[in-house]
Amino acid sequence: MSTRITTRIHTSAISFLRLAILSSLVTAAPFLAVGQTNHHHAGPDQATSAVLVQKVRNATRAFLDVSNVPDGYGPFLGCVSGPDHGAMGVHYVNGTLVGDGKIEVSTPEALIYENSKLVGVEYIVDAATWLANNNNTPPVLEGQSFQLVGIPNRFNIPAPFFELHVWAWRHNPNGAFVDWNDHVNCEGK
Repeated sequence: MSTRITTRIHTSAISFLRLAILSSLVTAAPFLAVGQTNHHHAGPDQATSAVLVQKVRNATRAFLDVSNVPDGYGPFLGCVSGPDHGAMGVHYVNGTLVGDGKIEVSTPEALIYENSKLVGVEYIVDAATWLANNNNTPPVLEGQSFQLVGIPNRFNIPAPFFELHVWAWRHNPNGAFVDWNDHVNCEGK
């Protein structure tokens, strides 16, 4: 008899804990969705997104082939693949632009290639420099908010930085500003 009661109490306690965990997830769902939206760089609207993508295309058309990478850019870290899906490709970074504390559509800090073809760009700025010069306001480019990457990070960059990917030359099914692109891969790189 004692064993049955103990088993039922144990079963009831487990059921109660499962219910508590489930209800906390349901309560947190709206907040999780907001966090996910920020992580994916959701833009204010598709028209603004299309304008920024077109401006990036206009600024980078001359660099469609890796043999045309402009002076000052060099490969950084090889091909970057996603933690669970997609990839970014090979970044060609201009260190001078990364360190200048500015963000300009016409001069992205990184050009991103897959199989020697330009697929996108990344705008990068040191967080401390940017915040000190912009009233502690995170960067926004053509209405698109940047993501803060802290330390430690997978790139071993020793300081927090803001970044924004723009997939101007390769469609990203998850959005033009999402870090990982399921249509880019590092196979054979």
